[in-house]
Amino acid sequence: MAVFTNQATLSYNGTTVNSNIVTGNIIEVLTVTKTTTAASYSNGEDITYVISLINSGPSPITNVTVTDNLGAYTFGTSTLVPLDYVDGSAAYYQNGVLQAAPTVSETSPLTFTGITVPAGGNAMIIYEAVPNTFAPFNVESTITNEVVATAPGISTPVSDTETVSVSNSSLLTITKALSPVNVTENSNLTYTFTIQNLGNTEATSGDNLVITDTFNPILSDITVTVNGAPLPTTSYTYNEATGEFATVAGAITVPAATAAQNPTTGEWTVTPGTTVVTVTGTV
Repeated sequence: MAVFTNQATLSYNGTTVNSNIVTGNIIEVLTVTKTTTAASYSNGEDITYVISLINSGPSPITNVTVTDNLGAYTFGTSTLVPLDYVDGSAAYYQNGVLQAAPTVSETSPLTFTGITVPAGGNAMIIYEAVPNTFAPFNVESTITNEVVATAPGISTPVSDTETVSVSNSSLLTITKALSPVNVTENSNLTYTFTIQNLGNTEATSGDNLVITDTFNPILSDITVTVNGAPLPTTSYTYNEATGEFATVAGAITVPAATAAQNPTTGEWTVTPGTTVVTVTGTV
């Protein structure tokens, strides 16, 4: 609700007299809220946003323009945008009924035009955005983006913000290699397991990491190392009859990824944390 004041002036014979001050209220008929269905964000994972427009007036509000700054923030003398709109992801509803896809006139800032909010009703725009290299990665980082709605006949733009926090977790991948590729009988063969953590949190013993594999051909007299150091035999099991290998839950940990922001461009570079496990045995 916007408050306004007004005062009149009466002039006569070189004299000026002011009236009393009157105060009134402009009741906003258009309101906007912005929410997200995402509990947190991770690099490369889409975030779904929901913009809700409510019209409390007796007439439809037409030609509404909705603008989302996609989390733009100031970095030095520049403005960085940490989210990219996912092209074609927008859906538009009036009073819960799906309409034709809204017009996207710009993608940064993301701008929807030609929106109509029915009298005494609502309109909703649902769309997806994905974090890019300008999205902060460190623990406790956040992205806050603002939506602004304007329309002819609406004296003051209405706006809302939504904040989503970075996912503070580990994100692991594993690759396997062997050496040599061509191995003769009764000679050594080494399997190398490289585990990478793309998350900003260490994978600790409490996360109960377990590597399992069934070696074919079966290896005998195996030795196991983690990052070049011997892994105690109490930290893994191996069946030489079947070739089944498994590390004990929690015996393997993986450090968190590290992130650095370029002081010139503002781009974030993520270097994964890595743990290398090798198993060497005789074929």
